[in-house]
Amino acid sequence: MGSNPATGLTCRPKGPPEGVSGSERFRYQSESDIGPTMKSLSRLCSRNEDERAAALEELSQGVLLRLGLDGTSSARLGKETLLHLLRLSCSCPLQEVRERAAELLRTAQERGIEVPQALATGPSAFIHVEEMLKEGPDQDILIESFLSLGRVDHLTMVMALHPSYLSCFLKAQHALLELDGPLPRHWRHYIGVMAAARHQCLYLVQQHSAGFLEAGGEESWLSGLEHAPTKLRSLQTLNKLLAHRPWLITQQHIQELVFPGADPRWSLAELIHAVILMAHAHSLCSFVWGCGLNPEPDHTGGYTFQPPSPSHLTHSPAHEDGRQELVDGAMEVEVLMKRMVELQQQEEEECTQEEMVTRFERQRSESIPTAVVRAVPPDMVLHLVEDPDFRYEDFAPRGEQAPPTMRAQDYSWEDHGFSLVNRLLPDMGQFLDEKFQVVSNLTYHRMAMHEGVDTHTLRKALWNYIHCLYGIRYDDYDYGSVNVLLERSLKVFVKTMACHPEQTTARIYGAFWRHFRHSEKVHANLIVMESRLQAALLYTLRAITHYMR
Repeated sequence: MGSNPATGLTCRPKGPPEGVSGSERFRYQSESDIGPTMKSLSRLCSRNEDERAAALEELSQGVLLRLGLDGTSSARLGKETLLHLLRLSCSCPLQEVRERAAELLRTAQERGIEVPQALATGPSAFIHVEEMLKEGPDQDILIESFLSLGRVDHLTMVMALHPSYLSCFLKAQHALLELDGPLPRHWRHYIGVMAAARHQCLYLVQQHSAGFLEAGGEESWLSGLEHAPTKLRSLQTLNKLLAHRPWLITQQHIQELVFPGADPRWSLAELIHAVILMAHAHSLCSFVWGCGLNPEPDHTGGYTFQPPSPSHLTHSPAHEDGRQELVDGAMEVEVLMKRMVELQQQEEEECTQEEMVTRFERQRSESIPTAVVRAVPPDMVLHLVEDPDFRYEDFAPRGEQAPPTMRAQDYSWEDHGFSLVNRLLPDMGQFLDEKFQVVSNLTYHRMAMHEGVDTHTLRKALWNYIHCLYGIRYDDYDYGSVNVLLERSLKVFVKTMACHPEQTTARIYGAFWRHFRHSEKVHANLIVMESRLQAALLYTLRAITHYMR
């Protein structure tokens, strides 16, 4: 395993359960069970085993006291404590904590308390919980995450299929949200809320809303953008362009925010911090939707106080003809293996620069359909979005004049973006670069049932295809390889996840790489997420560079 995923993180007492409204939050704080019980919960993430054991015993005694089992009072237990116990019983990687939380919930139920039940059977609606366990999320890194952060969420569980990536992801996200920087902590989470709302990602909206309230943010801001400060609202144009059409971002957009006469004015350091926060949240929405993450047990939509009916329980998608799917999936793997070997063995063909450009243009203008179902955004998201009808449009629709292509040789992360980020937000360039490097080089030298496989060409095709969708061209890359290696169902999934993540469905997820492990599909999701993040950052950083000249 790599380095600790959250070096320097500290476990803090958590705020209200994620998904609890502001009014409920303050009601819970006045409940009698907020004292010793909640203190015990916060001490469960101690690195000292004896202290953890003492905290677990204290928690148990506190709950039993409130259940009236000491004979001195009637049964009473607050909703917040119940939801914390539910979360621990579902997702705590420490077995003794998980089992004790489940036992306390059963005892409460026996005492006539209405206890919550989780609506999902695992972290992902696309991956059955038994298959998740079989592929083996790294338990050490899950325990480290719990001790550092006080919880292990569904996002972490799925990413733990790739512990080396999860390690650098957690460090980067912690630096972005928690370490010293130009923006106050509650503003960082509110920017995350604004960004996640663009993709109707209730999962991240609730996570950042809880972080915002915990950091001391005013609950009224969460009821609508009009209640937020003017300075934060001034990010809305940049937010929607970053989320949906970053190639439209120009020097003018930057100037309007940082020019000395701008009102309110952003410093360049503040703006680069905000840009990275928004791009990080947008790309993370792709991962959340692309992996079908279920709501957290203590999120809105993640629990019920009524016995859940079978139709409410979330399962992995079923397929009508499993036997035929196995045969077809195995054939797809063999075809892909053969194509990869042929590409790796063939000598570099002589190809003019004009032909290379033509292949790129053919790829980026290819018509790849994505789902057109337009679900109505939940109210919790809709009032946090300005211009909700503004969405991704193909960079180069057929028959229309396309914006100028960004040549990677003219502006790249390695030669330009990295140094600019590190200059304006020290060390953040290093955190981002580590993620890009890890995900680009991540390999287990296997593919489906095959071992000892060099997957470099496939990983590169995925990365460059996303950049192609965003209008970024590499002069030295033959885009003919994309059609050879990425079959149509994979392209549909990748484009949906990168450009319209809220339209990702179990059917789209199940249609590609049908004989591959789920961990390999999650690996593909990580590549798409980081490639999308880098593409959006490149356009914005280029605009900032032009402004600074």
